Amino acid sequence: GSNDGPPLGHGGDRLEIRGPGLHLAIGILAALNARHRTGRGQFVEVAMMDAVMNLCRVKFRDHQRLTRGTLPEYSVSTAESVATPRSGNDSGGGQLGNAIRCKPGGPNDFIYVVVQEVVWEALARRIGGEAMVTDPRFSTLTERRKNQSQMWQILENFALDHTKQELMALLNELDVPCGPIMSTQDLAEDAHVHLREMYVPLDHPERGPWHNVGMPIKLSNNKVDITRSPLLGEHTDELLQEILQWSPET
Repeated sequence: GSNDGPPLGHGGDRLEIRGPGLHLAIGILAALNARHRTGRGQFVEVAMMDAVMNLCRVKFRDHQRLTRGTLPEYSVSTAESVATPRSGNDSGGGQLGNAIRCKPGGPNDFIYVVVQEVVWEALARRIGGEAMVTDPRFSTLTERRKNQSQMWQILENFALDHTKQELMALLNELDVPCGPIMSTQDLAEDAHVHLREMYVPLDHPERGPWHNVGMPIKLSNNKVDITRSPLLGEHTDELLQEILQWSPET
């Protein structure tokens, strides 16, 4: 969320569900490898809070940096802060980054842009000409940090003449790290998503045409087939007769 508003929930279950699960899977693989090497098994334990803290480690780095001074890469003031602030879409890293609104200005018309030192001159010249290249407010990383709100506004004024895909193509030519903020509709139609088989069409007997999210882990020798979910009770007879060896009369 933003520093001047309430905390916001994230859009998925990445931290509290997927995070611990992924950590546990990695732990199990590590334990299996250790058993292969030593012949000894072991318990693997992952607590939800531990996994979430590990995913937030950069924020804990910044929390400790506050004892040594302010955090200039954040667009909000940290002069009186005792905790890492909520900072909206700030990158919170060494390089400045933020979400920029694009044409036509809808709720999903944004692109995330990271302004690195090495690309600044080319980026400034493209969006503001020589005047922006020589503007003392943005001449160094230190000055850009101080004046980043103004820098982002200038970039957004430029971006509003371009769709997020057009702007990404333009920024790619300048080697500026960026990526469009994608809605579920964007992802469902994205060529890369379909090339990677991450939105798989299925035929469901009740729902009709349907899509499932594919397998993000690709193994060169073991392809994963994505299938539909079974109907309620669809395999009851099969399980009772073939697995439990019950007769139809039973």
